[in-house]
Amino acid sequence: MVSATVGRAGVLGAVALSLLAVPARAATGTPDTQAAARQAAATPAAVGRQAAATAAARLAATAPRGPAVAALPAPDTAGLAAVLRSVVAQGAPGALARIDDHGRTYRVTRGVADRGTGRAISTGDRFRIGSVTKTFTTVVLLQLVDEHRLALDAPVNRYLPGLLPDDRITVRHLLSHRSGLYDYSDDMFAASVSGFEAVRKKVFTYRQLVALSLKKPRTNAPGAAYSYSNTNFVVAGLLVEKLTGQPVRTAYQNRIVKPLKLTDTFYVHPDTAIPGRHTRGYLTPDRAGAPLVDATAQTVSWAQSAGAVISSARDLDVFYGALLKGRLLSAARLADMERFTKVNSTTAYGLGLRRRDLSCGVSVYGHTGAVQGYYTYAFGTKDGGRTLTAMANTSNNAKVLNTLAGALESAFCGK
Repeated sequence: MVSATVGRAGVLGAVALSLLAVPARAATGTPDTQAAARQAAATPAAVGRQAAATAAARLAATAPRGPAVAALPAPDTAGLAAVLRSVVAQGAPGALARIDDHGRTYRVTRGVADRGTGRAISTGDRFRIGSVTKTFTTVVLLQLVDEHRLALDAPVNRYLPGLLPDDRITVRHLLSHRSGLYDYSDDMFAASVSGFEAVRKKVFTYRQLVALSLKKPRTNAPGAAYSYSNTNFVVAGLLVEKLTGQPVRTAYQNRIVKPLKLTDTFYVHPDTAIPGRHTRGYLTPDRAGAPLVDATAQTVSWAQSAGAVISSARDLDVFYGALLKGRLLSAARLADMERFTKVNSTTAYGLGLRRRDLSCGVSVYGHTGAVQGYYTYAFGTKDGGRTLTAMANTSNNAKVLNTLAGALESAFCGK
């Protein structure tokens, strides 16, 4: 199904990929020791009372940033529909895409949300967003930097004493995947179905996950190279909870979900269900021809602040639009987020944010997500004026993952 609707937005308008490691840029800046002292004196209760008000004030006070961006061609909805048809033909039960373009909304769907009932997939469905969660976590930490309660270039061990074996690992290294901390999830899911079944109902603590990582040698010295690792954002979740004195769920809710009125965005860990109307997710087994595994119900405790958020296409479009317009962070922190390290010929990574360089010369900014049963691409233009969220309800299928990336070309390059 393809549709387009026109309307004004009420408030803001609206992977795990295999990536090559390349030399990273040296970190810049100096630790803010005065900020650290102020944070030590702050109380969690005061933080909780001020968080929602601070986020609302930030939204009200910020203005669109930077020079005007050249107009893009209209989205190619026929091309987008062809991408989703291919995704379904390659093994995904269903796929959806939503584009928000300066008040105009385009919706495209193919296939089913539920193989049991045959219900058609809808762009209004909720789903697990996987590593798109990393941008949410990064926004919270950068807001804490804006509030002078965290320093990007300070050692992680300043805030979490003794957690990591190297005092040279900084907060910036975590958020840019340059810490060298081994990704514990590589071992968990060496076999897709048996690995998943072993953890789908399990509840981990953050420190248990960090301990799994530290059993293995580090991949590189701190700051030396980009190496994607879920461990980085598990440690980031620990930082959020230490500095706010609250669960990450509360930080997401007060700082992002409530100010942006994201009605479909939840962090339910360790509960296993997706609230409300949602698309079911299906894990592709390693053995060709084996049946898909319904992976919808799971704790996602193996990922937490690295990948456990639930959302919808509409909410992700609003979130990235607000972020890229400068509505969630100061200009300085957004510039930190957009300080990119090249990963390969089409991709670069900043702080919890990917840049994808498209064939038409346009670059888009967002994140990819892969969690059992779901692949997600959520990206927007530099000015946040056009955003796309595309999702397929399967995983462990490289053809689907790579084909779904074509949604970016159709959404931002046009015909």
